[in-house]
Amino acid sequence: MAVRIARVAGIVVVALVVVSGCLYGWTRIHPHKLRAEIEVNASAAQVWQVLTDFQAYPEWNPFILSAVGEPKKGAKLVNKLAGDDGGKGMTFKPTVLVADPGHELRWIGRFGVPGVVDGEHYFLIQETGPGRVKLTQGENFTGFLVPFVESAIDVQDEFAAMNAALKKRVEAAR
Repeated sequence: MAVRIARVAGIVVVALVVVSGCLYGWTRIHPHKLRAEIEVNASAAQVWQVLTDFQAYPEWNPFILSAVGEPKKGAKLVNKLAGDDGGKGMTFKPTVLVADPGHELRWIGRFGVPGVVDGEHYFLIQETGPGRVKLTQGENFTGFLVPFVESAIDVQDEFAAMNAALKKRVEAAR
């Protein structure tokens, strides 16, 4: 009897590993993508200055309530997100992947170990004319739990709110 239980348990473990691997592979090919864009009447340098002034986030940012660290490749950040309906929010510690002043800021945050839920968050700043840029904020989620938590990680409205607040702050400073 014990041998049979051990065999069944082994089959269950193998099945879970295979399913998790398949789900992870699926999300690598088809990540859950979020994206919000806004036009800002400012230079790329001005937008970059506000975006990377992490100490000022509590003054204006409705989504990332605080960010600690430096916008430098390889740096670790400590970001606190706003909670739903006044909840306590969430703190995570992403690693900066790209910090190209006036062009791109990108980091990766993970829920636990890599491959469970990984979010590669990015800000792209593209000049669209003299003193005008398009700011794109997005995130690509991968990991074997992503198909089960898509509604919980759908923060597109929060991206749009942050973009609008950043636009307001940058344009008011001009």
